[in-house]
Amino acid sequence: MVELIERKKAGGELTRAEFEWFLAGYEGGEIADYQASALLMAICFQHLTPGETHALMDAMIRSGGTVDLAKRLGRRVVDKHSTGGVGDKITIAVGPVVAACGVPFGKMSGRGLGHTGGTLDKLESIPGFRVELTTDELVEQTRAIGIAVAGQSANLVPADKKLYALRDVTGTVDEVSLIAASIMSKKIAAGASALVLDCKVGDGAFTRTIEEARTLATTMRELGVRAGMDVVCVLSDMDQPLGRAVGNAVEVREAVETISGGGPPDLRELVVDACGQLLALSDLGVDEAEGQRRAETAMADGSALAKYEEWIRAQGGDPDLGALPVAPIVVRVNAPESGFVCELRAREVAFTALELGAGRHRAGDPVDHAVGVVCLKKRGDAVEAGKPLAEIHARDEAAADAARAALLAAYEIGGAAPEPRPLVLDVIR
Repeated sequence: MVELIERKKAGGELTRAEFEWFLAGYEGGEIADYQASALLMAICFQHLTPGETHALMDAMIRSGGTVDLAKRLGRRVVDKHSTGGVGDKITIAVGPVVAACGVPFGKMSGRGLGHTGGTLDKLESIPGFRVELTTDELVEQTRAIGIAVAGQSANLVPADKKLYALRDVTGTVDEVSLIAASIMSKKIAAGASALVLDCKVGDGAFTRTIEEARTLATTMRELGVRAGMDVVCVLSDMDQPLGRAVGNAVEVREAVETISGGGPPDLRELVVDACGQLLALSDLGVDEAEGQRRAETAMADGSALAKYEEWIRAQGGDPDLGALPVAPIVVRVNAPESGFVCELRAREVAFTALELGAGRHRAGDPVDHAVGVVCLKKRGDAVEAGKPLAEIHARDEAAADAARAALLAAYEIGGAAPEPRPLVLDVIR
């Protein structure tokens, strides 16, 4: 192991067999966390070649079993993945809409990583919801009702599951090759036919610039295409949170509001866009514009909400929004001056929610599903001194007071409205 660390530290390359040996040893407990951390840090500084990235991904896939969802269901199965953002509850909204349109949506999701939220953490705020499904359960539920979202099955990419948790607490999250290999190993092992990748760009994303996001998107797309998967990459803005809610239960509420015909405009736009892409990649034989039209119809006629409720019940949860946990302290943060919101820094909002307890500092930390932040005003909105700017959902007054100062620092208020920015920055097919 020391030899591999030193070679990578010096800029050398590792082979497929060496990656397989490393992952097997780490998963089996023969390689210590501190040695795995050292290799991850060396990779962050020296990066991986395209060949190494593919070798690492392949070794991750080979660490466990695989499932061919399309073959077992006799249908093309679509999946959607985000590279991690702030307030990104897209999966919770997109899944029921796509399923309501008659396309199977089966996916494995992850927990919070770094400052970004995780779909599983959000879903676990729903009382009774079960995220641990066996592969057979995932397949059968997708067959029966058209949708299943679960954590990584124990026998699918097990090496990545352990490495994922280690990256979260060692400052080795935001390396393009590690992100690409981790994401695509799960997607390929889970057997979806087509994938829409939402690559976040900006302050609240792992890729801060559009050039970095294009590099990540291109890397992931090449890995998917090489495995026979249809992949579309959407680059979307993450300089400010997506939607208004940042947390767990607060985000579930907002996702349900969106598929019920309401919700924040930016969240709704990205949901409809993702659904249009996914339906166009399905076996329905429709183009993207028709896919978007069908998605909007499902959100307007109640079928998306009905599918959401069916999905939550199928995994043991209570779909009633009134059953979601509520923070005991809810306080308003008022604008210190009048003007326009020029910036709402996503990363600072994320760390505010993290300190409230909505995320975790270390692997295994408990998550408080009730707490979070709701940004009532966002970039371009007019604000009035003394009027509500945001809401803090906290466990106690002390936490709320600390969050108030941090949240105010995330806002920049000026005298003129900023130029509008597009939400979707690019699409790579």
